[in-house]
Amino acid sequence: MLAILNAELHTCGPAGTIRGGGVLIEKGKVAQVGDDVRVPGIILGQELAAKLGASKGAVVYLISPRGMMSPIGHMPTMKRFEVTGVFESGFYEYDASLAYIHIQTAQDLLKIGNAATGIGLRIKNIYAADQVSSQISETLGYPFWTTDWMQMNRNFFSALKLEKKAMFIILTLIILVAAFNIASTLIMMVMGKTRDIAILKAMGATHRSIRKIFVFKGTVIGAIGTALGTVLGIGGCILLKHYKFIELPGDVYYFTTLPVELEWLDVLIIIAAAMAICFLSTIYPAYKASQLNPVEALRYG
Repeated sequence: MLAILNAELHTCGPAGTIRGGGVLIEKGKVAQVGDDVRVPGIILGQELAAKLGASKGAVVYLISPRGMMSPIGHMPTMKRFEVTGVFESGFYEYDASLAYIHIQTAQDLLKIGNAATGIGLRIKNIYAADQVSSQISETLGYPFWTTDWMQMNRNFFSALKLEKKAMFIILTLIILVAAFNIASTLIMMVMGKTRDIAILKAMGATHRSIRKIFVFKGTVIGAIGTALGTVLGIGGCILLKHYKFIELPGDVYYFTTLPVELEWLDVLIIIAAAMAICFLSTIYPAYKASQLNPVEALRYG
């Protein structure tokens, strides 16, 4: 089998194995130059392997633009590799463009001696990547430069921020529709209970007590709906986080499954906002009920 790779290469340490947090790698090892093997090994991303039609044990050819000089000009270098494993990171862009080979094999292929074209760092706090990147740039200076994961995926995070704003607007409209439903239900109830309200006022009920009745009823309806929605939402998130039964097209959304992360502060803010909107929706119907004239209500009710 012959395949020409056009992918980004990552290298492995001297042990020839790959360790990845959350990265699924099939059983295998990357062989280096000088090992007692005829063909060095390469580990492909799952999507890249699927595009090439390469499975474990297949042979691929890797072409490097840094080749040898010949009488007819600069010639690229081509090297034969055996696919010794396939990895899946869950991120389509990586699975479709990354391949791993041993660092010594890469140095031999690129003709760079005992050097490296780039070094990757893993830090404990991923949100401090920009600060660490700036410190490294200041320490090393020119001609070295750094790129953190936020800069590498700037377009992706911009799209996520836009989707988050759109989702906020959609959820707000849904809650407003629910609030209008509560208000319309209470208004219909006031119209249906006009005679009863008039009797209560004739017996001595104050405007404030009438308002409290309808505010309490509307708030209870909103609380029940909010509680059910919270339980269903949290339950759905937990199920999605553990079973990942919603699949996404990786070439569109970059992820193959729907990622879920519960932020309890956001949950509390949503609950508080929903209850506040439900409470506000009860004010007008309660006010109209408290302003009923008992004489007119009994006469025409």
